[in-house]
This record gives sequence, C-alpha cells and structure tokens, in this order.
Amino acid sequence: MLIAALKERAAGEKRVSVTPETVKKFIALGAEVSVENGAGEHASISDADYEQAGAQITSAANAAAKADIVLGVHAPDAASLKNAASGAWVVATFDPFGQRGRVEAYAEAGLEALAMEFMPRITRAQSMDVLSSQSNLAGYKAVLAAADEYGRAFPMMMTAAGTIQAARAFVMGVGVAGLQAIATARRLGAQVSATDVRSATKEQIQSLGAKPIFVESVEGIEGEGSGGYATEMSQEYQTAQAELVSSHIAKQDIVVTTALIPGRAAPRLISDAQIATMKPGSVIFDLAVAQGGNVEGSEPDKVVVKHGVKIMGFSNTPAHLAADTSALYARNLYNFLSAFWDAEAGRPVLDDEIGDAVRLTQGGKIVNERLMENG
Repeated sequence: MLIAALKERAAGEKRVSVTPETVKKFIALGAEVSVENGAGEHASISDADYEQAGAQITSAANAAAKADIVLGVHAPDAASLKNAASGAWVVATFDPFGQRGRVEAYAEAGLEALAMEFMPRITRAQSMDVLSSQSNLAGYKAVLAAADEYGRAFPMMMTAAGTIQAARAFVMGVGVAGLQAIATARRLGAQVSATDVRSATKEQIQSLGAKPIFVESVEGIEGEGSGGYATEMSQEYQTAQAELVSSHIAKQDIVVTTALIPGRAAPRLISDAQIATMKPGSVIFDLAVAQGGNVEGSEPDKVVVKHGVKIMGFSNTPAHLAADTSALYARNLYNFLSAFWDAEAGRPVLDDEIGDAVRLTQGGKIVNERLMENG
C-alpha cells in the first residue's frame, strides 16, 4: 500500500497534506509513504524532515507513480494522476459543487474521489473534520489581521495621559470560525458581540463572554440544517435581523463575517448602506470572500476602502498559518484513513455511513447523492 502526498499547486496555497508525524503513523500501519520534493517547504517542513520520518522523496513527474492513495489539500487535476494505481483513492478537498468538471474527470479516469469537506458532522468523525480544523485557525487569523489593519488598540488602557476605550468587535456567524474569532477578540481585550441564524448559539456566545445579538420577536427561524450546518433563514427573520444588525453595526470598530452555506454562494450579510453607517477607520474582515463574500464590495486579498471603512479578506485564510493548519489537516487525513484500516487487507475499508458521504466517484461514475441532487 503506497500513500503519496503531492505538492500543492493552487495559487497561494502553502499547506501540505502530510507531516513527518503522520508519515511515521502511516508507516506504523504498514504503508509506504512518498512525498513530492518541496511539498512542505511553505509549511516549514523540509524534504530531510520527511526522509528522517521514513518517507521517500519523489520528483514531480513520479509523485503519484503506482500510488494506491493520493493525499492532497486541494484535489490535483485528474490528468496528473495517470500513473497512479488503477482505482486509486484521492483524499483531498474537491469543491464538488464549484468544480463539477473536475469530479467528472475523476470518474472518467477511474479514480475514487473522497471529498473531505463532505465529512458528516457526527461524533465519531469529529477528528476527521477538515472544515472545522481549518476554520478554527481561520477565525483566529481573521481577528489578528483585522487588528493589524485597524491601527488602534483593542483593550481598554488607562494611562497617566488618559484612557483608551476598548474596541468593539462584532462577529457574524458563530460556527467554528466565529467561535474562535470571538475568543480571540476577547483575549485581545475587545468588547465582543455576535450573532448567528441558529438560536442555539446564544449560550455558546455567552459562554465566551460575548453579547448575543438576536431578534427575539420573530419565530420560525430556519437556521439549523442537517449535519449541523447553517441554512438560510425565513424572509421575515432576515428582514428583522437586518434591521437589528444595521443599528448594531454602526457602533462597531471591527466586524468579522463567517457565514457560508455548503453548495451555495456566501450569503450577503452587510450592504454598502450598512457600511456607510460605520465609523471611519473601522475594519470588516470577510472570511467568506473567496465564496462570493458576505460583504458588499469585498475582494479577495485586497483592502477595499468604502466610506472610510476598510474591507478585507483572504482568498485562503488557513494558508496564512500554514505550519499549524497543515499539522491539523494532516492529522484529519490520518484519523480518517486509520479509523478504517484493515490490517488483514493492508488498506482502509470504508463503512457505508462515512464512505457514502465522502465518496464522489467510483467505478467510472459519480456516485455521491448530494452531488447528483445538485446537477
């Protein structure tokens, strides 16, 4: 059983799908591991580190040669895997809804595509959840980047020359990224408030010492979807929430938006009119900018100034903390494959619940129900 880890080729991607730690663990299971040369350089991992862990370093031309399992942060083009073993597994993130053509190419090539972002949010799969592990650090980085751009202090400071008031930070979307953003802003000393479409997050917000901002007078919130993901709200709730947020956002110094709905463009949370009510020098960090953006006018990897407000967001926030996000991502992949490792077969054998959820292609065709339902 040969497991191959490839160097990432997406623009701006600095993460890697395997670390020396997980190389050792895969070898302990009985697998051989190859790593493309230079794969870990942006995550502070040298080829020598991989070799010391027991991996074989390969050239780009031979990176996937005879591989039974190919690991990646982003799924490579199917054409680059022509010399992989017949029916090889590719374990990576695929953006299945946005990159349907790539999924079809995998089916045509006879490869078995396993999309890590389709991992079900069930208890036994928590350690395999790449969306959570990467979002956690993304929420942290968003606040640090916003604080750096803000140009003022976050905590209240009492000095002989006078008092500096604490910054006001508002987090919109209280998933994994939002919760970490709240915690980070609090640690930096800001006065933090937050909102979400799921009413169950109120207690989570309060547990972190932040103030929940929710509409109390409108029922019928449709915020909790299957698998723990957020869904769209009812129109009545959207209207009431927009009015509440508009009055609240005008008082904020920092706003972090994190809302994403799987398979759809990011929902619009902040309009140009709302931006115009904010104080000059305020900062908005749009964590969803790469998926269309929660904020009107946001652009990936740019600081856009509108009405004196700085709007920013990275196209790949986890890549800005490549060493740590790679370590977590690589553990997610190891936890996934090792959980199903069959010692007798010498390879992982997926069960139906998780296998059916993450498997996109098999036997030359697309087999994932979610993907087939969407086109």
